[in-house]
Amino acid sequence: MPEQNDDRATVDGAPGGRAAAFFDVDNTVVRGASAFHLAVGLYRRGFFRPWDLLRFAGHQLRYRLVGENRRQIDRLRGEALAIMRGHSVAEVTAIAEDVYDQVLHLRLYPGTRALIDAHVAAGDEVWFVTASPMEIAGLLARRLGTTGALGTVAEEHDGFYTGRLVGDMLHGEAKARAVRALAERSGIDLSRSAAYGDSTNDLPLLGTVGHPCAINPDRRLRRHAARQGWPVRDFRPARRSLTRGARAATVAGAVWATAVSARAARRGLTRHAGG
Repeated sequence: MPEQNDDRATVDGAPGGRAAAFFDVDNTVVRGASAFHLAVGLYRRGFFRPWDLLRFAGHQLRYRLVGENRRQIDRLRGEALAIMRGHSVAEVTAIAEDVYDQVLHLRLYPGTRALIDAHVAAGDEVWFVTASPMEIAGLLARRLGTTGALGTVAEEHDGFYTGRLVGDMLHGEAKARAVRALAERSGIDLSRSAAYGDSTNDLPLLGTVGHPCAINPDRRLRRHAARQGWPVRDFRPARRSLTRGARAATVAGAVWATAVSARAARRGLTRHAGG
């Protein structure tokens, strides 16, 4: 269990209750942006146009290289919601299952998976807390055997998406509010609980618990963790060997993914023109 957070003024919940562990998802549990892989699965089933996939691939590239950007996330959220309007919830859920089997399980960080399993074995509740859609968050919880998930909820009516959200996107301070509300409902003692995140956007989440830990942190979170005396765990292969070759491989892989998406987009446009 990570070291105790000295900033106890932010810790609340149910004193004397049970302990829990809260995990951010993207770049903490899963390499990259999990929603991008769902977008690829949806594209292959005709949910949106080829150039939409190219935009999502560009977002994935930026995310891997420079981390989260709230403005970009909000813009992509709006685009994604518009795309989902009128589609069946059951169909998207089935596609998400396929995406996990084909892609996401290969992108889990083994080190983070070991932490999750250790918390489960210790009898802690384990929750994923993410801005990604609940279709992904809930799927990860089911597949990894955790207690549950808190994620961004897309509104549905009679089994079809409306193109709107239920509440706000679960990002930044919204994560902390959701965790505090869950702790109050469920009798979780946040002072005994742990939280894991990779970005300064996760600071509100990390500040709600007695045992915060930075996993695969961006530069600003790493500096903050050092000042606070928080433990840092880095499970990224490139970080274990900070060589130019390793960093170049990371960049090259991201560029390759974008190029593949661009080729798919061009093929799609060609087929459309020929039809």
